[in-house]
Amino acid sequence: MNLNATLFAQLVVFFILAWFTMKFVWPPIMKALDERAQKIADGLAAADKAKADLAHAEKKATDELRSARESAAEFRSGAEKQAAQLIEEARTEGARLVAAARAAAETEAAAASQRAKEALREHVAQLAVAGAEKILRKEINAAAHAELLTQLKSEL
Repeated sequence: MNLNATLFAQLVVFFILAWFTMKFVWPPIMKALDERAQKIADGLAAADKAKADLAHAEKKATDELRSARESAAEFRSGAEKQAAQLIEEARTEGARLVAAARAAAETEAAAASQRAKEALREHVAQLAVAGAEKILRKEINAAAHAELLTQLKSEL
């Protein structure tokens, strides 16, 4: 066998195999690789979009949480102010009621004291009249001595 003829035959078979591979085998393989590359690119794009959505959702959640904390702090502050105002109003009302009760008690005590003094004056006047009547052993005319009794009451 001739080495040149064998080499030439192998070269022809190689080119036929290369042509057959490029014509029928290579396009489906390239198509599958391109589809696979496209799926990977789509997956990476979806992952990037999901990351961006997650970051946006986390930022939104953080903003909402901060907003909720601020509104809760404002609500708590308002409640504390209202509580302090109610306590102050209660203290003021309590002080007013205590002052009114003291004034009423003092007025009542003064009136009771005045009534007791009047009753005591009246009783002393009656005792004085009774004592004078016993001393004099005669009847005292109350109409004649009314002025004397009134003067005695005012002095007591």
